[in-house]
Amino acid sequence: MPELNMHNPAPWLSVIGVGEDGLSGLSGTARDLIAQAEYVFGGARHLALVAPLPQGVCTAWPTPFSEGVRQVLALRGRQVVVLASGDPFFYGVGGVLARSLGVGEMLCLPAVSSVALACARLGWAREQCHVVSVCGRPVERVRPFLQPRARLLVLSADATSPRLLAEWLVDLGLGAVRCHVLEALGGANERCRSFVAEDGPPPDMGALNLLALEVPANVSALCLPRCAGLPDSCFEHDGQLTRQDIRALTLSALAPRAGELLWDIGGGAGSVSIEWMLAAPECRAITIESVAERAARIMRNAQALGVPDLQVVQARAPQGLDGLDTPDAIFVGGGASRAGVLEQAWAALRPGGRMVVNAVVVETENRLLQAVREWGGRLTRLSIARLDAVGGFHAFRPAMTVTQWVASKPGRA
Repeated sequence: MPELNMHNPAPWLSVIGVGEDGLSGLSGTARDLIAQAEYVFGGARHLALVAPLPQGVCTAWPTPFSEGVRQVLALRGRQVVVLASGDPFFYGVGGVLARSLGVGEMLCLPAVSSVALACARLGWAREQCHVVSVCGRPVERVRPFLQPRARLLVLSADATSPRLLAEWLVDLGLGAVRCHVLEALGGANERCRSFVAEDGPPPDMGALNLLALEVPANVSALCLPRCAGLPDSCFEHDGQLTRQDIRALTLSALAPRAGELLWDIGGGAGSVSIEWMLAAPECRAITIESVAERAARIMRNAQALGVPDLQVVQARAPQGLDGLDTPDAIFVGGGASRAGVLEQAWAALRPGGRMVVNAVVVETENRLLQAVREWGGRLTRLSIARLDAVGGFHAFRPAMTVTQWVASKPGRA
């Protein structure tokens, strides 16, 4: 047992990882904690794996899961055990409980995770793999990680996940992806079977499975680039779209960092906020868009491009900005000339945060001149011209000029 800081309360809650090998895989300490607990919580499968060891009151997780968490926290101070799969702090209940507990209140004894077992079975180096969960999450979350020669470990929701994922890969044109389904890892019923996505998985899938994907090297054209400036064709839009070249410069000015939150005011097609979130899995974004049809389109784009967690607020700025989480960066793609928009956005911006505004009309340019006087920053005029046919000849046809204001708010977060 670990030595506890005398200033912290003794741990009343033990979170114990259980593998498919059940009792035989538990340490003596873990067995003692389960046997001596007044209350034991876990999935029905976990409780069956450790039976008949518990002597206290056993409770299977209720629906919704949050009700079970509430019941555990209501027993604070009693001897409580929570059973979890493998490592409780890897997409597990450990992280959920830790949000409500002091560091000394909980003891965690993890087991070997399914990811570690999968890498051991496949001979894959764990540090060279990406792990994505589709448990209660859309399969589209996998999209950004589908890169040439990539190896992915996908945590399945149930027996239907391998087929859903394979069909989705085929729809993307990635039917050649090689898939490995690893079932009941670490237990007596463990098995590993392989198939190509376009052929589909075996019909008799077990509910407890993990899917490992090997992406071929020759699919670059079907994978999302990892730099700013996706092709405009990636986005469904009605013309209200920050175009590829300007978008790349805009994202460079916004300078996303992992864990930061962006406000995208006047979302249009959502391209800037979507690419902000693609910059790092931890990046978050809120898009404010007043037109219902566009707001729905933004969500479709976010889903298709692998960032379904993008938050869309259908409202008109500045009123729609009230009550939103404090942003680390703000992009204004529309509505900057409207009274109060820049003022409220700048006031909400975290100290040290960045603000970028793109203007194409003179009225907005005039407002940006005022912004420079009020808050500083720099103005840049961006001009793009593309080669186009002129009869039997060719000439560069200029796009509308964009004036971009970039400013950092003084202070530190």
